[in-house]
Amino acid sequence: MLNNFEIGKDKLTILAGPCAIESKEICFEVCEKLIEITNKLGINYVFKASFDKANRSSLTSYRGLGVEKGIEILGEVKEKYNVPVVTDIHEPYQAELAAKVADIIQIPAFLCRQTDLLVSAAKTGKIVNIKKGQFLSPYQMKSIAKKVSDSGNDKILITERGSSFGYHNLVSDMRGIKIMQDMGYNVVFDATHSVQIPGGKGESSGGERQFVPLLAKAAVASGAKTLFFEIHPNPSCAKCDGDNMLPLNEVEELFDMLNKIFKVVNQC
Repeated sequence: MLNNFEIGKDKLTILAGPCAIESKEICFEVCEKLIEITNKLGINYVFKASFDKANRSSLTSYRGLGVEKGIEILGEVKEKYNVPVVTDIHEPYQAELAAKVADIIQIPAFLCRQTDLLVSAAKTGKIVNIKKGQFLSPYQMKSIAKKVSDSGNDKILITERGSSFGYHNLVSDMRGIKIMQDMGYNVVFDATHSVQIPGGKGESSGGERQFVPLLAKAAVASGAKTLFFEIHPNPSCAKCDGDNMLPLNEVEELFDMLNKIFKVVNQC
């Protein structure tokens, strides 16, 4: 249970926030507005932000404010707004630190096969959200998720975020949602990373944010009950992943439409 709701049940759940933590002020602004929107629409909400983004295209790419400061800010967000928090880890030692504030520990797609990382996340007792690697089929996620359950934690989410299709391109196969649900897992659809163009700018990734609404609607129509978005007050000025993040002032209409589709699909 997360703040009196359960992911994957009778309400749409949205995990959303800025890519990497740039400042406390941006986190507060995004969280406050998304709480307002989701409360108005009757959607469950989990705040998302990364204290470190270790898998950057370049050594000079922005990674965040670091573990200590980043986790401190996530704690402030949680305390101020009484909202569940999800954040990602890149090394096993970070699991215990992140678990001090996070309700969901997220495993990045590039690291989803790293056994020690999965086991460390599992041992926190928190919900573990495993992002499906772009290089894997949905069927391969069963053995990966089993690493978590065999470590004593059956609170597992699997996130679909597109599959590699040639160079610098991702495609989203909506069949994967059903395939992974049939394995017994709650499936999240990451609408913003699915439009990313990995390494498309050479030393940074590009993105095609105009396709985020299309894919998000298709995912909900395909049975996804949880969605993931990266959102920023001004994506063009964001320090990372700006090309695929959604502008904060444009998400209410999209969330409303997604909620309506959810209710039709699930006969709510």
